[in-house]
Amino acid sequence: MTPTTESRTPATVDDVVDRLREIATALPLADGVAVFNRLYLTVTEAVRDRLTAGCFVDPPAVAELDALFAGRYLLAVAADAAGQQPPTCWRPLFALRAHPGVHPLQFALAGMNAHIQHDLPLAVVELCRRRGCGPAEVEEDYHRINGVLAGVESVVREQLLPGPELPECAEPLTHLLGSWSVEAAREGAWQAVQALWELRGLPAAARAFGAALDGSVGLLGHALLLPLLPYDGADGGTGPAAGSGGGEPGGHRTGPVDASGTTAAARLPEARNRAADRTP
Repeated sequence: MTPTTESRTPATVDDVVDRLREIATALPLADGVAVFNRLYLTVTEAVRDRLTAGCFVDPPAVAELDALFAGRYLLAVAADAAGQQPPTCWRPLFALRAHPGVHPLQFALAGMNAHIQHDLPLAVVELCRRRGCGPAEVEEDYHRINGVLAGVESVVREQLLPGPELPECAEPLTHLLGSWSVEAAREGAWQAVQALWELRGLPAAARAFGAALDGSVGLLGHALLLPLLPYDGADGGTGPAAGSGGGEPGGHRTGPVDASGTTAAARLPEARNRAADRTP
């Protein structure tokens, strides 16, 4: 079973939730895309629950933004399922999704990095074009969503942080967490919204800005996914390391080391490193 290849933008937030659950069912738990997808599903459900709770100034606009935003992630999933390359910002996550030396928390951060810093600005600009308004008219609700994300992110981080069985990656992960945050990413995304909006009358310049944004976010994604767990060499990189739990979250191994001492996944792979088994 593979994720849905339907690429249309979801019509409602409930449609988004259904599609994310579909993807969750189709992927193994340890798959890096599945790790991010579970986080994204939790966030989407939290936003949906607040649409009728007086949390937002303009709930219909927030719901429409949610659907436009999710559509970009779903397009990346559909492209990968069809054997095509997803946008540059998503390629690190899809390329390294099966690498056992990458901790689940890294997959979650890489997915948030791609979706927030690249997809979100484009979705906000598209929302403004559809509604005939400027970014200032949706800014208050944009920032209100930050509170929802902060609460979900803190819970997920605690759930994904390594326990005492993986002390060797605790310090690198702590450093990684200190160098990336949802709040900073969304502030950067809002600046990109403003730049794209100013460039809306200059299509060539807007495309160039978008391409540069896609590339820079992709580079950061590679840094976030640098394998942290040491390679023990016991099985030539073909089986779980001693004491690991195989492919389940929390039990990982790294790939083989080349002559330079660098794990294979620390380099940009020529071909996508996808999970061999997509079934749960």
